[in-house]
Amino acid sequence: MIVVFGFLLVLVAIQWLDGDLAGVASVSLRGQWLVMIAMAIQLLITTVLADVVEGNLGDALHLVSYGVAAVFFVVNRRVAGIVTLGVGGALNLAAILANGGVMPASHWAVRTAGIPIRPDEFSNSQALANPRLLFLGDVFAVPQGWPFNNVFSVGDVVLVIGAFHVCFVACGCRRPRWLAALANRPAIEQID
Repeated sequence: MIVVFGFLLVLVAIQWLDGDLAGVASVSLRGQWLVMIAMAIQLLITTVLADVVEGNLGDALHLVSYGVAAVFFVVNRRVAGIVTLGVGGALNLAAILANGGVMPASHWAVRTAGIPIRPDEFSNSQALANPRLLFLGDVFAVPQGWPFNNVFSVGDVVLVIGAFHVCFVACGCRRPRWLAALANRPAIEQID
């Protein structure tokens, strides 16, 4: 869910950069339903069905959600920023595949975010005993007590950067007036 919050910050940044948010609607994406299916699967296995979906079934459904999203990225690869989004997803998928369908999380990140460790339940992100590719896992945290406390990965950060790229191009963003004014100020003369 932290990625969704990141996407909301992207929309705020687009406004700040004098972008026209209507441009997001003009982005021509094929197979948008694929993203909805991938998100629905993830939402179901991490919240609604978290107590029902356990072990191998949860892991398999998690991997299926990434496979569905991968198809979306492939069919839309020519859209500016989509490749960056795909790279973020691929980084997450690499960590998940290396750990049998679960995103590895660092013990520090899980403690910092205040997430309870429940090894007997499926969780899309877990502090594992012997994680592989942990550096690609959920090693960052929004601390407990802060809004949206959770763990997140470098892949999640790349996903948000990709979303910013897509929106920046689609919304016709430019530098804010105050930043352009700073860039156009005359340089300070050097004294010889």
